[in-house]
Amino acid sequence: MISMNKQQSGFTLIELIMVIVILGILSAFALPRFADLSGEAETAAVQGALGAVKSAAAIAHSAALAQNQTAATGSVSLEGTAIGLANGYPEADAICVAAGAGDDFTCAVTGTSASGTAVTTVSPGGVDGEPCFEYTEAGTGASPTFSAALGVIASGACT
Repeated sequence: MISMNKQQSGFTLIELIMVIVILGILSAFALPRFADLSGEAETAAVQGALGAVKSAAAIAHSAALAQNQTAATGSVSLEGTAIGLANGYPEADAICVAAGAGDDFTCAVTGTSASGTAVTTVSPGGVDGEPCFEYTEAGTGASPTFSAALGVIASGACT
């Protein structure tokens, strides 16, 4: 005799709808936490570039001192690349090359400081709204300066 006692297994439609509703609620809370990570990552990348530029300036200056090149002009070789110097430190247009940041960042000489030395703005793409910092070329008897804090590109300048 064949038994008509078949048992079905699976989820009911109500159970599936409840799972979808719960996943929707969880994603509504989780999505805002992860949505703005690209901005934080871009800021962290610029902070890393700032550290690389500071290190490159110190290394180039050390090489210049070792070669007794503290005059207003000159150059040193870092990893086979000639880096132009201004007062014993990298020139404004050579700092990104010295730091190895020229391929990943936009480095543009954007003006001059109050003392007449060139200023380079460094940012991921050089467009408004991106984080940035400035490198101000060394003046006579002075070290180069860097932005005190990260700025934001506005009308082509780091503010």
